[in-house]
Amino acid sequence: MDVFTPLARLLRERGVQYVVIGVAGANHYALGGATVFTTRDRDLFLPLDPDNLLRCWDACEAAGLSLWLGEEPLDSPRDRWLAERVIERRAVIRATDQDQLDVDLTLLMAAFEFDTVWRDRRMFVVDGVQVPVARLLHIVESKHAAGRDKDRLFLATHRDALRPLLERDRRNKDS
Repeated sequence: MDVFTPLARLLRERGVQYVVIGVAGANHYALGGATVFTTRDRDLFLPLDPDNLLRCWDACEAAGLSLWLGEEPLDSPRDRWLAERVIERRAVIRATDQDQLDVDLTLLMAAFEFDTVWRDRRMFVVDGVQVPVARLLHIVESKHAAGRDKDRLFLATHRDALRPLLERDRRNKDS
C-alpha cells in the first residue's frame, strides 16, 4: 500500500478539497518505473478556505501526522482564527509522521489559482482511493514559473522523459 493512501482516504472522507502537485503529482503520469521521478515529499495545493484547511488538519492528525510551521509545531488550538492567519500569510504547513510520509500543505502554486487547477484536475485511483492530481502541464508550467534552482534542475534533467508524458496529458485533455 502506498504510504499516502490512508491520508488520501481521510481527506476524501472529510470532504477536503486539494490537488496533488509537484514531483509527486508528476509521478501519477509516469508510464512505468523508468519515468518515475524522485521526491521525498508530497505537495498538496489547497484553496484559500479556512474551513477546508481545518478539515485537512483534522484528517492529517487522524492519520497520525504531526503538523509543523517551519521548525515549530503548529500552534493550538487549531481553530478558524489560526486557519485564517495561515491563509493570510500563505504559510506552508508540513504534515509528517517523522519517518516515511512528509506532506506540504500549500496555498500557493506558481502561475496558477486553485480554481483553475481544481477545474482541470485528473483523478487517479491509488489503492482503491481517488486522488485528485493537477494536470501535468500545470505542474510543469508552475515549476518553470517558480524559477527556483531545484525546479530548473528538475525540468532540465527530466526534459526527455516529460515530453511524451506532456503529449499524452494534452491528448487526454482534448478527448
